[in-house]
Amino acid sequence: MTTNSVTAKLKELSKLKFDMFEKDFLLTWEKSDADIRATVLTAQIIRHLYGSNVSLALYQSGLAVSNFRDQSTRTRFSFASAANLLGLMPVDLDEGKSQIAHGETVRETANMISFLTKVIGIRDDMFIGEGNKYMREVASALDEGHREGVLHQRPNIVNLQCDIDHPTQSMADLCHLKEVFGGLDKLKGKKLAMTWAYSPSYGKPLSVPQGIIGLMSRFGMDVSLAYPEGYSLLPDTIKVAENNAKKYGGSFKVTNSMEEAFKNADVVYPKSWAPFNVMVQRTKLLHAKDQAGLKDLERRCLDNNAGFKNWECNEKLMSTTRNSKALYMHCLPADITGVSCKEGEVSATVFEKYRLATYHEASFKPFVIAAMIVLSRFKTAAKILADLNRRRPKRISG
Repeated sequence: MTTNSVTAKLKELSKLKFDMFEKDFLLTWEKSDADIRATVLTAQIIRHLYGSNVSLALYQSGLAVSNFRDQSTRTRFSFASAANLLGLMPVDLDEGKSQIAHGETVRETANMISFLTKVIGIRDDMFIGEGNKYMREVASALDEGHREGVLHQRPNIVNLQCDIDHPTQSMADLCHLKEVFGGLDKLKGKKLAMTWAYSPSYGKPLSVPQGIIGLMSRFGMDVSLAYPEGYSLLPDTIKVAENNAKKYGGSFKVTNSMEEAFKNADVVYPKSWAPFNVMVQRTKLLHAKDQAGLKDLERRCLDNNAGFKNWECNEKLMSTTRNSKALYMHCLPADITGVSCKEGEVSATVFEKYRLATYHEASFKPFVIAAMIVLSRFKTAAKILADLNRRRPKRISG
């Protein structure tokens, strides 16, 4: 990206009628078209400024608190990187080392970690029907704390993955698609296959496929969702994709054939997830701390998964995509046949061909998170970024 193109993007950002100041980022489909475009533009601008050695330290102090209630590599480090980039100190809340372990309420914890905090990132994808709900409980507690004068400012919340959506992932994926195809307007009419793929594990969240179909259907793409019988997603997220297809002129189709989804696809996203009804059962067992029940559920699910080992992204399937050159995408880590597991989501040859591309896909995430923070914290974000571009203070001197 050249300096001239950054200037053009800044001008485009200044003209958008987005409304993200002091707003949480919990679900992409709660955001307007202008909000989504502003986030993508801001991420691109921040990425360029960083690459041009421009300091983006908009804060001299302040905390960015993360609460990962499930394991994470890319998102955890992306959040910390984004916070550090903006001059905030990243702090990871370890619930096992906090008073939460002694019964401290959500209401109390939310306020106690927020006195000098600007943003809170939360990952809570283990409990179906509760992850996004938990984030909204935190949001409500912060509203009260700020309203009653306990907090000097009300931190904004960024969803780092919940049971419904994974906004930082899908937005990073959207940035990747924009770069590959040359613009968001170039996505219209492109076919995207979001397909289930075999994994030798169970219980993987539904939020990635739900996030992908909920966001990419907003850009006139022809989205095909493929999964074996019984591996359906949350009904409400299916409705989001269906409504988007009608509104934006694309299409949305559900099929039980991986081959059908891959045929003439421009983009393929083979990714394992657990059936919706399994996640409901799992949530109940986790709450009950029923270890025997969880082991039995895992055994039954793995046995069921084993019936669909042919749901693998391989060279034969890739040859059926448009011109045999579809873009392979994955949120990582992928289950790679013969590498990370005996049989998995993708063959070693296909993954190796696109391995660096998936790393590039992931590289957008810290800038997307930084964009979400900037747009939620600064009312005049476009002017502030334009000023940085004009002054270009050095990030590293010497």
